[in-house]
Order: sequence, then structure tokens, then C-alpha cells
Amino acid sequence: MKKAAIVILNWNGRKLLEQFLPPLIERTPKEEADLIVADNGSTDDSIEFLKTHYPQIIIQALNKNYGFAEGYNHALDSLHYEYAVLLNSDVEVGKDWFRKAIDYLEAHPDITALQPKILQYNDPSFFEYAGASGGFMDIYGYPFCRGRILNRIEQDKGQYDRPISIFWASGACLFIRLDDFKKAGGFDTRFFAHQEEIDLCWRLNREGKKIVCLPQSIVYHVGGATLTQSSPKTYLNFRNNLLMLYKNLPVSRYKKVMRVRFFLDHLSALHFLVKGQGRNALSVWKARRDFYRLKQEYAPIRKTNGPICKQEFPDTIFRESIIRLYYFKNRKKYSQLYSN
Repeated sequence: MKKAAIVILNWNGRKLLEQFLPPLIERTPKEEADLIVADNGSTDDSIEFLKTHYPQIIIQALNKNYGFAEGYNHALDSLHYEYAVLLNSDVEVGKDWFRKAIDYLEAHPDITALQPKILQYNDPSFFEYAGASGGFMDIYGYPFCRGRILNRIEQDKGQYDRPISIFWASGACLFIRLDDFKKAGGFDTRFFAHQEEIDLCWRLNREGKKIVCLPQSIVYHVGGATLTQSSPKTYLNFRNNLLMLYKNLPVSRYKKVMRVRFFLDHLSALHFLVKGQGRNALSVWKARRDFYRLKQEYAPIRKTNGPICKQEFPDTIFRESIIRLYYFKNRKKYSQLYSN
């Protein structure tokens, strides 16, 4: 029995598979990991391409596009490995990426999930937006990274090469103990895509599980390769972020955080309007509208989580406002956040 399954969720990504599978196969010890492509109802020739050129790859053919969250839940549900590695189809893995991550997890049984350092594929001297060198979240629910604050991305100069505990690990490349993934309930399928990994990591944090970034393992992410200009990314990010807060915030924080978010979200919509991005502004308003509609569905979860949600934030949640520090204190790098 192999130790790990590397699972790529594919949707009409034949060109990406053609580009990124060769280095993945070359840099992954075949005696330790199975490669699995879970196809999310593709309408291109992805499956035929895999069968013809990579017969060693296990194919899970899903009957439709379930999105990132439910697609991965389906893909991992029937697997029986110690580790699952969730890997985006537009990621090129670095040398020894797998070995270094697995060795670290083997040496630290208290760690549930691990994220490599994620650099830009097109310019590896810079961190990549979706994860950089480890994910965090501020007191009002805004995700940020060691190497990326809001839209400001830092150059990688080795300044964040120390392994550290993080709040969330990027779904672009996520090593996780499969039993812990399943016990936590997997991803929230109603999220469809975006921030489902942050919600999962919050639940893991609540259970006392440890998540780390190991920068000695490196991958290179294209980012946005399967999105189009009409993608509902803004809508999903705002809606899912509000749902995540509703599900997980401690009782003592909930009302204050949501009052502040009401103001900040409308400020974001106004900012989009000023920049001439009317569709993004409308997406913010639609996200807030649908959040209030979906709250009724999530009320039982909030009620069930009542005793848990009385707990204070995990230590890896930043106790300040990223928005305030970024715009009013000019702290635009992770290294500046904890300075006086």
C-alpha cells in the first residue's frame, strides 16, 4: 500500500495536464504515491489524453462539474491512504517537493496539514497570491499570507523560509492526513469554490490540529489558469467568507465582526465602482444578499457549533485589522505586521 495519493481535480484542462504532468511524474517517487486525476465532468478530451499517454494514472470520472469543494470530497471519499495531496492542475512541482513534505510530516505526527512555499510560475522570484509562504486571517476574516497582503505580493528573498504554524494552507497544494480530512467533514460543498480550504483549516484549528508551511518544499503556481473574465470569483470570495465567519466565529466576537464587515464590504463595493469595476461591485452586494439567504440553512451548524464557538480565536488568527494596517499604517509586508 502506497503512503500517499496525489489528487488533481481536472475540468477541461487537457492542456494543463499535458504541460504539468511530466515534471510531476519525474519528481514524485512512484513507489510512495499514486497519481489520481479526478475529472469534474470535462467536455474536452482530458480523459482520452490520460488513457492514451499516462495509463499509470488512476482516473476518477465524475459525472458533472461539482466544483472544487464537492469535487475533492467525492475524489477523496473512497481513498484509503495515510496522506492525500491536493494539487491544482496548473502547478509545477519543484525538485524533492514531495519527499521533503512527507519526511516533515513523518517526523511531526502532531501536524495535520502542510503547505509548501508557493511561487509564481511565470516569475518564480515572486510569491504566488494563493498561499505564498503560509496563510493567515485577520480579526475581521480577511485572509492574507506570509508574502502577500491583500493584492501586494512580495519578492521571495528567502525572508520567509522558516517553517511556521499557519492558520490555513492553500488548496493549490495541500498535504493532509486523510483521516483528519474525513473526520473534519471535508470541504463545505455549498462553497463550490474559493475559501473552502480556509473554512476546513478553521475547523481543524478548533480541534487543536496543527497546520504548517514548509518552505523547503517548493511548487510553482500559474494561478487563475482555469478561470475566465466572467468568473464569479469576487462573488464567491465575499459570500463564502461571510458564511465561514458565521459558521466559526466565537459568540463573543460575532456581532462586532459582522458590524464592521457590513461597513468594510460596502466600502469595497464603492472602491470597485470608483475603479470602474461595476460587475465586481455588484458581486459584493449579491454576495451579501445571498449570505443572508443562506444563513437559514447554516443556522443548525451554528447552533451545533455553539459550545465550540464560545472558544476564542486560535493563536494563528491575527488580532488586528489588515485593512487598517495596510491603508493607514502603511504596513504592506508580512514582516511589518508585528512591528510596533
